[in-house]
Amino acid sequence: MKVAEYLVKRLEELGINHIFGLPGDFNFNILYAIENNPNTRWVGCINELNAGYAADGYARIKGYGAVVTTYGVGELSVINAVAGSMAENIPVMSIVGVPSTKLIETKTRVHHNFQDVNYFAFAEAFKNVTATTAFLNKANAKIEIDRIMKVFVKERKPVYIAIPVDIAEMEIQERDVSCEWFSDEKILKTVSEKIAKKINEAKNPVILGDSLIKRFDAKIEYREFVEKSGIPVTNFLMGTNLIDMDYDKYLGSYYSKFKNPVAEKAVNETDCLIAVGPVYTDLNSYGFNLPYKLDNHVAIYGTYTYVDGIRYDNVKMSDVLDSVTKLVKTREIEIEKPIIGYNKVEASNKELTSEYIYPRLQEFIKENDIVVAETGIIPQGVVQIKFPQNVDIQTQTLWGSIGWATPATLGVALAKPNSRVILITGEGSHQLTAMEIGNMLRFGIKPIVIVLNNKGYTIERVLSNDVDDEFNNIVQMNYSKFARVFEGEVWSTKVTTEEDFDKALKVTQIMNKMCYLEICTSKLDMPVLIKDLIANFKNKNSEKKLLEEDSLIKKEEKVQVIEEKTDEKIEKITENPSENVVFETVVHKSLMED
Repeated sequence: MKVAEYLVKRLEELGINHIFGLPGDFNFNILYAIENNPNTRWVGCINELNAGYAADGYARIKGYGAVVTTYGVGELSVINAVAGSMAENIPVMSIVGVPSTKLIETKTRVHHNFQDVNYFAFAEAFKNVTATTAFLNKANAKIEIDRIMKVFVKERKPVYIAIPVDIAEMEIQERDVSCEWFSDEKILKTVSEKIAKKINEAKNPVILGDSLIKRFDAKIEYREFVEKSGIPVTNFLMGTNLIDMDYDKYLGSYYSKFKNPVAEKAVNETDCLIAVGPVYTDLNSYGFNLPYKLDNHVAIYGTYTYVDGIRYDNVKMSDVLDSVTKLVKTREIEIEKPIIGYNKVEASNKELTSEYIYPRLQEFIKENDIVVAETGIIPQGVVQIKFPQNVDIQTQTLWGSIGWATPATLGVALAKPNSRVILITGEGSHQLTAMEIGNMLRFGIKPIVIVLNNKGYTIERVLSNDVDDEFNNIVQMNYSKFARVFEGEVWSTKVTTEEDFDKALKVTQIMNKMCYLEICTSKLDMPVLIKDLIANFKNKNSEKKLLEEDSLIKKEEKVQVIEEKTDEKIEKITENPSENVVFETVVHKSLMED
């Protein structure tokens, strides 16, 4: 079997049936291998960045994704998307077609290279944004593909593989090497017993779930652990809806001090926090003011676990959860049930605002929907919704690259074609990658696209010193008309009032085509939660600035004192030159201390 055919076959075995990217003369052999495989389909995107985002969205649903680019110009265009996948544990394989071995060995100056030829420069760049990289040659092709597949499956992070055009056509053994890995049974037993003992002895245990549960395919084991233990449970932003929101031990999402005091109190007062798949970031955990430390809580990650500050490697998250579930006793812990979700709203002819948009979406979203929420202000409104069972919420909260959500929706919809997909994006983000709407129509994808037009970068307006700063303005488009530029079936509309929005959502229920809604608000409209978060952020920055200014004033006062002492000494030296050495020592010591 040819190298390119073998790689595509291995990807197909992982459930990758759609591979995204752009053609280039150095990757044609890889594309032919994709097209010739009856179980894989090539999805040509508008640009490489979009292709990387689409592969990211696909991997979030299917488990794994892949993107193919050409050497240099193509792979550098996709690197930001790959970096985002790295940040958020999304396993996307970046496959690059590179010039032939002979050209590499002779350092021949061909297109897409520098005048000072360096065929390995871009592979070196990808070492910083992937779990591992491989550059294939005649001697290592089979070994490296098998190695990189093992890392891909275990770490659930992006990997990079460069394939010269001649190596893509080279024949290798077809025999597969298993990329499955298993927990170390001895370590698993030790970890499980320690965790169970810690939980069983605790008076106020609390479970906190997050996004790595999804990434490492442990949702079933997590839910069984939560239900068997009877322990109260909460989650960070990216872990929204991991547990049924009507579950009687659900504390609601954790927003630190900004909202939901029930969850905040539980986390503050617990004597045993069990964090499953946590991602600690400023926006995901609403600051860094968590009351617990690594050495006094349990943290279960994809391939390792912390107990009592000790890290235990080579144990799967799903195995740890399964083992602990068998060992913990069931609790009957009474909790204060928080208010979850928005109150019902009634439409009027008033201007559309966040106060109406998100409560109305709460009524609109159905069981088994997939919601893709763009970074910025939108996730802060979306995550407060009370979701029906099995609604999957996808955000890019850590990497936060604007424009991600639109191409990611292409990947999400191809990965799960029978689910209703709802994209909610801001117009500033949408402009970066909006051409992928055409590809959705081309492939017969029918998402509901909601574009929030608030006249510029609203999140940046409130973060900057002046909300009217020119750099936060963007070109205005008629988005509802833009959607009709492409060939394909699309219904689009523009709404400005609550009643218009209500009617538009009702129309989408009967449409068997893409529905594209441009919804307009004022430029400073946003959910209350993000307002409070930004105000807190600005207050902290102001406090920091005051402390820095105070420190600077004190430093200037010290300098002034030293200068005064120096003047006094100079006067004395003119009277007695023998004191010169002593004076130099005194001044030197004073300056060093300062």
